[in-house]
Formats: sequence, C-alpha cells, structure tokens
Amino acid sequence: MLHVALLIETSREYARGLLRGVARYHREFGPWSIFFEPHGLNDPPPSWLKTWKGHGILARIDDQRMADAILATGIPAVDVRGAFQDLGLPFIGVDNQPVSQLAYEHLKDCGLRHFAFCGTPRGENPNQDLRCDFFIEQVNQAGSKCEVFLVEQGKRKTPDWEKQQQQLANWLRTLPKPVGIMACHDDCGRWVLDACRRAELQVPDEVAVIGVDNDPYLCNLCTPPLTSIDVNSSRIGFEAAKLLHRYMEEKKVPTEAVLLGPPSGVAARQSTDMLSVEDEEVASAIRFIREKAVEGILVQDVLKLASRSPSTLERRIKRILGRTIKAEITRIRLTRAKLLLSETELPISKIALRTGFSEPKYFCDVFRKNENMTATAYRNRFRDRD
Repeated sequence: MLHVALLIETSREYARGLLRGVARYHREFGPWSIFFEPHGLNDPPPSWLKTWKGHGILARIDDQRMADAILATGIPAVDVRGAFQDLGLPFIGVDNQPVSQLAYEHLKDCGLRHFAFCGTPRGENPNQDLRCDFFIEQVNQAGSKCEVFLVEQGKRKTPDWEKQQQQLANWLRTLPKPVGIMACHDDCGRWVLDACRRAELQVPDEVAVIGVDNDPYLCNLCTPPLTSIDVNSSRIGFEAAKLLHRYMEEKKVPTEAVLLGPPSGVAARQSTDMLSVEDEEVASAIRFIREKAVEGILVQDVLKLASRSPSTLERRIKRILGRTIKAEITRIRLTRAKLLLSETELPISKIALRTGFSEPKYFCDVFRKNENMTATAYRNRFRDRD
C-alpha cells in the first residue's frame, strides 16, 4: 500500500476542493494510506516530515521553509500551489487565462465599459499575477483601459487593516463609474466590497465585483453576496493525485506543468447583479429578461416592451449583447440552473421548473447542448463538497 502525505490546508474552498478530488481518486484507484492533519496555508512544516518514510507527497507549497522541508525528504512530491516556479517539482494548477476571460466577459455582459483589477503584491503568487495580466489583456484588446490596485495584504507583510482599506476606498473613488472589478480571489473581493461601503459607493450599481474560487461560505457572508468564478479545484486535486501516482510508480519526475481549464463557470450573486446600457428601452428590455427569464417568459413577451418596432428592438438588443433575445433568456436560465445544481440538492426536475423551462426533458436537452455535458454530470462535480 502506498503511503501519501497531504500537506494541504482546509481554511479555504480551493484547498478543500483539492482534498475532495484527492479523496475521489483515492476511492477509485486506491487504497492509499493517507497521512493528513488539518492546518493553515502558512503553517510551518510538520516536525514528523523529517523522519517520515512514505512514498509520496501532495503539497500546497507557499514558502521556502515548506519547499526546503519537502525537497529534503527526497520523496516524490507534486506541488498544487504554484507559488514557486523553480522548485524542480511537478506542478498542477489552474489555467488562469480562461479564468480572467470569463471574469471579463461576465462584467462586459453587465453592460460595463470601465474595468479594474484588484490583487495582491506582484511576485507573491504567479497565479494571481497571471490573472491580473490576462484580465488587463482582455480589457486592452477591447479598446479599454484597465486600472489596477495591489493591496498591501500579503504573506510577507502584515498590513494596517484600516490604512489598507482606506487606501482601497480612495482608489475606488477615483475610478470612472460604473466600473467592473475583478478581484484575484474571493478574499480580495471581500476587501473590495468592504472598501466600497467605506467610500459610500453602491454595489453593484456603481461598482460590480467578481472574485475567484467560489467559496460559498465566504461569498455569501459578503455584503452584498459576492459573484465568483468556480475553477473546479476538485478536478485539479483528482489530476494531481493521478500525477503523483504515476510519479511514485515510475520513479520518474514529470517535469511539465499541467494547467487545467476551463473553469466550471460563474456563480452569479448580487455583487454583479446590475446592467449599464445607455439605450433606456434596450436596458429596460434586458433588465426584464434577467428578472423574468426564470419565470418562463418567451421572446414575444420581451418584444411587447417595444415602443415602436419589435424587430428594431430585437436588433438593438443583439447589437449590445452580441446574442439574440432567445439566447439571452437561455443563458440566464442556465446560469441560475448551474448555481442550483452546485449549491442545492433539489431534484433536476424541480430545477428545470424553477429556472423557467417548460419541462425537465427540454431542460436536460438544452443543458447538454450548451454545456457539453448532462446536468447530472455537472452536479457530480460538486457532489463531494458536502
């Protein structure tokens, strides 16, 4: 039996997702003898690691102490943090380009034309730096400018919380409004929302915020609840366990970094529940779609809002959104359905009816066509969360 140590924290949803993925691999391809103790990301290396005689290690390596301790064992190890790029260990993690692209597209779909990024200090974590760079690239390609604010909060510095939040609030006041902000992770999204209250800025009407990792506890504790991108860390944990298994059996270091994507999708909450469109009639129609889509409205219900020509209204909506009224109705319904699939145990038949589909079979057909998987397969990604 292979003996595997898991040096992965339990304090955040991303890491807990990794553990769920490892557990799934262990059930399907084990058994392993797993050594695991709950701990925090910044905790020192465990004392037992110096004399441990196991076969493999999965670790979120966040500082040099942990890196040195793991390398000193000589035991096959896989890094699932990516804070260091030159450890000589295989790394598996998130492909951040589609994460940033999805964040930008979600904010753009809110009708926003001004964008900003809030993150942690450069050099602390390559993943967060890449999210910033890719988001800026998306904004620039669209012909806009992306403002950036890097908070002092970081693993190498204990900030003055009040000073930091006041600086963030001052920056938020300078941004053109309304503005869409991507935060590098959900914690940072929480900081932005707190600073908005200090700056007396309305969320989402003046500032729309989207985070990364979709920690449902953290996101729903925010005021208002934070929209976030689910990067499917459970899949990353599963693939990391698979990579480690190959490493332990073949005794050969896989040198290539493995980046997994695309993310599962956006868990839309109140922090981005807004719409910024100058054409008032179009804005009213789109707002009607987003408020009533899950109630089973049809295209003709939207066109009844036209003051003049229904066909002209449909063309104006398509020009602004880049898709038809029917496609927008379907998108809103599927977004709501995915949130219910991931965060509730409601039967699929009830989810279909709650999201505006006429019958479960039609919902399942539309879901499969648009998501390239069944609703059940999508839900199974999150089954281990509970």
